[in-house]
Amino acid sequence: MAGRVQPVLAGVVTALVGFASSFTVVLAGLRAAGASDAQAASGLLALCVACGLAAAWLGWRHRIPMSVAWSTPGAALLVATGPPPGGWPVAVGAFLVSGALIVAAGLFPPLGRAVAAIPKPVAGAMLAGVLLPLCTAPVRALVELPLVAGPVVVGWLLLHRFARRWAVPGALVVAVAAIALTTPPAGLTGAALVPSVTLTAPAWNVSALVGLALPLFLVTMAAQNVPGMAVLVGYGYRPPFGAALRATGLASLLAAPAGGHAVNLAAITAALAAGPDAHPDPERRWVASVTAGAGLALLGLGAGAATALVAVAPPILIEAVAGLALLGALATALASAVTDPEAREAAVVTFVVTASGVTLIGVGGAFWGLVAGCLMLLLFRRAPAAAGPEQPALAAPDQSALAAPEQPALAAPDQSALAAPERSTRGS
Repeated sequence: MAGRVQPVLAGVVTALVGFASSFTVVLAGLRAAGASDAQAASGLLALCVACGLAAAWLGWRHRIPMSVAWSTPGAALLVATGPPPGGWPVAVGAFLVSGALIVAAGLFPPLGRAVAAIPKPVAGAMLAGVLLPLCTAPVRALVELPLVAGPVVVGWLLLHRFARRWAVPGALVVAVAAIALTTPPAGLTGAALVPSVTLTAPAWNVSALVGLALPLFLVTMAAQNVPGMAVLVGYGYRPPFGAALRATGLASLLAAPAGGHAVNLAAITAALAAGPDAHPDPERRWVASVTAGAGLALLGLGAGAATALVAVAPPILIEAVAGLALLGALATALASAVTDPEAREAAVVTFVVTASGVTLIGVGGAFWGLVAGCLMLLLFRRAPAAAGPEQPALAAPDQSALAAPEQPALAAPDQSALAAPERSTRGS
């Protein structure tokens, strides 16, 4: 009996940690892209359900603990980019294009290999530049709202020291308590606590396709899907990457009209379902990922209440909680950006341009940061030394260490895996 219950409990923990750790980032991103409170609640609900369906299908079909989540870095990108020209309908159109590109990467392995070939320092620097605005929010909150933000940060620090995986959920609980104590009860009057699906007709323009859809696709692939594969490979599995991309890309397409921005393999919480804590037998851990998917879908029913809470809270406080959730990802991205001394200047240029938040011809800083970094690498690339071969380009930074602090960081999967046959065999 204990052997049957263990993966179910691991799945419940995975769902709770995944939802509580980053739903504030999602809501902040959707609202920054132009969504109303009802549209943001719809988007969060759609993401929860789409992630749950994709996780259930992949786990049951392949008997591998392939956890699925929304793109947390993608939501941070929405915050950094702001509303696109044309508003929320154009953002929804960009979500659809990004989902279609993920499906295409699953259908055509060369596209997936092209994304994995983005130089590691440039990919890490672009992600760091995207995350920086939110990660500075805790500092600004301490200055603007010290009596409210102070306990949140202290709670996060204590839990980060003694129970790291619960640090952000714990900080969220403290923030909720602070909001309850400082917000008049009438503040929630009339709020729609039960979410409903709000569909938006998509629209498109060139600037949003280049400045939002393409960066969202790249960030989701480089910062979520590739590290998510790395976690599974590190635990001895041979997951079918193409099938995972097709399933999560299709889930993204289904969630987009309701406001969901991107669905992908989990990177931050993947090890909770794929590691030995889920079950001693690797053949049984898929139950944990399926349970996590079902749990996340059920948690989506709380999207309305979560959105109502965010709506009455001081914006800087919600951004502070989101920033605390992304500090580990920022550290990993920065470390990845500066590892290679010869590419360090290009990485710094990428980071500065991305973090600047500039918009040129309607295209945001993430795209221009990527362009600037790649141009720097091409301009100052040195000829390979005679003594050794040129270093190959590496995939995006690995965030798998954020998933379970007890586990060592895992390397990104070999790029040849992107073209591997569609087999769901598992390691011993």
